Amino acid sequence: MDCDGCERRVRNAVTSLKGVKCVEVNRQQSRVMVSGYVDPNKVLKRVRSTGKVRAQFWPYVEQHLVYYPYAPGAYDRRAPSGYVRNVLQAFPASSSEDNFVSFFSDDNVNACSIM
Repeated sequence: MDCDGCERRVRNAVTSLKGVKCVEVNRQQSRVMVSGYVDPNKVLKRVRSTGKVRAQFWPYVEQHLVYYPYAPGAYDRRAPSGYVRNVLQAFPASSSEDNFVSFFSDDNVNACSIM
């Protein structure tokens, strides 16, 4: 978005959707943030109908909201400061921790799975 007219057109188009509570437009990042109970695809379609045919869903999330921001593919040079790409996260395997606990049993002290 380059001008006040573009910003106003997008804001009015999205605000008129049923279920939209709040619309925030960030012209520097060319980003529109919509709050409320509304279908995201309808919002995208409405934004594209204003002439912004290259509109897409925001691919970034705030870095502090990501469980493991160092996953491969998370960093992008085009991402604004403090944001990373929303990729499938590499969660630590919680099942391996359970396996270590089950190696030793207090019920049977002679049983040891490591030997």
